[in-house]
Amino acid sequence: MEYPIIRRILFPIIGLWIKKIEGTENIPRKGAFIIAANHSSYLDHYFLIYVVVPLLDKKLHFLAKKEHFNSLVERAWHTHGGAIPLDREKGGKEALGLAVKALREGKIIGIYPEGTRSLTGKLQKAKTGAARLAIKSGVPILPVGLTGTFRILPKGKHIPKMKRAAIKIGRPIYLGHHNKKINKRTLRLATTRIMKEIAKLCGQEYDF
Repeated sequence: MEYPIIRRILFPIIGLWIKKIEGTENIPRKGAFIIAANHSSYLDHYFLIYVVVPLLDKKLHFLAKKEHFNSLVERAWHTHGGAIPLDREKGGKEALGLAVKALREGKIIGIYPEGTRSLTGKLQKAKTGAARLAIKSGVPILPVGLTGTFRILPKGKHIPKMKRAAIKIGRPIYLGHHNKKINKRTLRLATTRIMKEIAKLCGQEYDF
């Protein structure tokens, strides 16, 4: 069983903040894929894990900024969770390579295309890493819209409010596959396609 402690102790608690989950039939039952979601709360990781792990019994490997690995406790927690360290100052190339390797091994990668939590709950302009990862690995992107998580625990807060969130999962997006150099226009168009779908799922607009 993956995440036995989280599933037995934290899942019942996490479920208190979730009012509705839609689209679980769109989650691939076999093979690797990338989950791409909007990001505005500290709890977003747990909400996505809550949906995926019981269904597939596989870890969800998030790309996490390398600063989360600085302290012993944080490093142990993120390593246990299967997180992949991302050095944003160096453009994340090493993390991309590790993520491609993980996908080729059949693992599931979780990524927030916006790159960081929204300070307002509104969608931000996304970076192109998710699209690049999907094209290089050839696996589908599963778009997910998270609604209401900003009200529960936004950046800078430490005590979650008893509000409830909704999770809506869209159909997988296939961007094709090639290992050649990808131009910026192709990546930006693919990123916009991903974000437009996430926006639709979380009831927002994406106009970047």
